Amino acid sequence: MAKTEIDRLTQLLSRLPGLGPRSARRAVLFLMKKRESLMLPLAKAMADAASSITNCQICGNLDTENPCAICQSPKRDHSKICVVEEVGDLWALERSGAFKGMYHVLGGTLSALDGRGPAQLNVNQLLDRAGETHVQEIILALSATVDGQTTGHYLTECLAGYEVEVSKLAHGVPVGGSLDYLDDGTLTAALKARRSTG
Repeated sequence: MAKTEIDRLTQLLSRLPGLGPRSARRAVLFLMKKRESLMLPLAKAMADAASSITNCQICGNLDTENPCAICQSPKRDHSKICVVEEVGDLWALERSGAFKGMYHVLGGTLSALDGRGPAQLNVNQLLDRAGETHVQEIILALSATVDGQTTGHYLTECLAGYEVEVSKLAHGVPVGGSLDYLDDGTLTAALKARRSTG
């Protein structure tokens, strides 16, 4: 039986994170019902994005400009670089409004199981940036997984010869979190990252 355009669309949507075949079928039906108001504008927006969005040559962010708006901004603190695993992590930090410096997207973490070594990540570009005279601090904002911690240790060793301060995000009790719901690793990290209240 030949695949129809609906089957093709369903199959493509089912590849998205969080969408299986059944969710993709529901999404296709919804799009078909809203063809004029949603499906056609969505298709145009996706085509426009595919042709105009690119990776920033400096930090790895996604933007329509290259370098990206963050790297071009004179209002950002160019002396601090926050290292993240993926673009989604950069967007999360930007959404929080807590960081006003620069970013560097590694493109993942070191993982022997997945065959990802330093050559597959944007490590050399980070080291080039760390050598720039105006850079004073590299903040490692990596996940608290084994791969994230391994990558953090590796980057700390690589940056040891540079005249930059290397720091990492504190891990521990989330805002609004209750201790009895936290796992042992989070509680341990929270105790290690404790600080004076004075």
